[in-house]
Amino acid sequence: MSQEPEDLGFELPPPATASRGRVLVVVLVLVAGAFAFGWSQHKKTRGDTIAAAGDGGAVRVDVMKPKVLDSNEGLVLPGVVRALEEAKIYPRTAGYVKRWLVDIGDKVTEGQLLAEIEAPDVDAQLAQARAQLAQAQAALLQAKAQAEYSKANADRNVTMAQQQLIAKATLEQAVAQAKVDAATVTADEANIASMDANVRRLAEMVSFQKVTAPFAGTITSRTIDRGNLVGDTTTASTATPMFTLVATDPVRVFVDMPQTVAPSVHQGGDAIVTVREFAGKKFPGKVTRAANALDPDLHVMSTEIDVPNHDGTLLPGMYVQAQLTLAVPHRVVEIPSTALYSDSQGIRVAVVDAHGKAHFVPIGIERDTGATLWVATGLTGDEKLVRIAVPTLSEGDPVEVVEAKSEAK
Repeated sequence: MSQEPEDLGFELPPPATASRGRVLVVVLVLVAGAFAFGWSQHKKTRGDTIAAAGDGGAVRVDVMKPKVLDSNEGLVLPGVVRALEEAKIYPRTAGYVKRWLVDIGDKVTEGQLLAEIEAPDVDAQLAQARAQLAQAQAALLQAKAQAEYSKANADRNVTMAQQQLIAKATLEQAVAQAKVDAATVTADEANIASMDANVRRLAEMVSFQKVTAPFAGTITSRTIDRGNLVGDTTTASTATPMFTLVATDPVRVFVDMPQTVAPSVHQGGDAIVTVREFAGKKFPGKVTRAANALDPDLHVMSTEIDVPNHDGTLLPGMYVQAQLTLAVPHRVVEIPSTALYSDSQGIRVAVVDAHGKAHFVPIGIERDTGATLWVATGLTGDEKLVRIAVPTLSEGDPVEVVEAKSEAK
């Protein structure tokens, strides 16, 4: 059954047919609109960094004159505090600890008694050696008496032999006996000297039972108690020290000087040491010695600063900051770090020439201090330097100069 279209009372328009040409035109219009919008946004962004100064939209830049460093410049380096002297005190005689008289933190003077050791076997050896020495001395007296008798007897026999009252053999025997007795005296004297040396050695070992301080300082460790067995040893690496003693007035501060200033370090130079734990307090010191050679790996030179420490404020092992005034070995220009361009074209800065145009200059950086840079090559110090690098600035761009209020510090 066929279905007839419904009669609406008017005629419908024919269906519209879109041509390809019209679609292409619409697409082109949309692309052109998007490109125009993007270009306008780019021009707007660039316009934020360009101030219309009445001469065609020159880039406004903040300029300054680079600072030529003086012949002497302050240098701050990290350092570590070390004691002036440090000694680990070992026992030199075998025995038991009788008593100890000092503990960690105690101040001691040179020669002060620190501990006593009981060594009965050493005492017995000393007594025996002294007895043997006395015995040898008595034997020497006997030998001397015998030698004197033999010599007198030989002299008598010589006289009697001249008078032909005794046989020649008797004379020879008397003379030989005198020589033997004289040699016995010499041997006994050498034996006594040896025994006397042994007595002195043992007496010295007995004196080591009293452990004393080799210099004035502070006890930083004690490893003994009463009754501990301590022994004599010739190898300190296998023994345990009884005490550790350090001298801390003055203290030594060691810093590592970079190669750029190492030639400027001289004995007697002034230095100021500061510690984070003592904010605002300064400890003056003097450069006392330097290694005069650079570490082959780190290329730094170890330098010692002596700092008075009468009240013991500075402790061995502390990390400190040492400020030194050193001569700059060659001409150096200081600029702010914000002026640096570092990209595929190298390390550069922008300067403004006499015609008001930007010009890029390659530089060589000697030291980066964080806020500033030390420039060794590329600048003379007379340029108008762009203080803050402008990313959109190009070689030869006209600029509008805004003089800086202050120079780099």
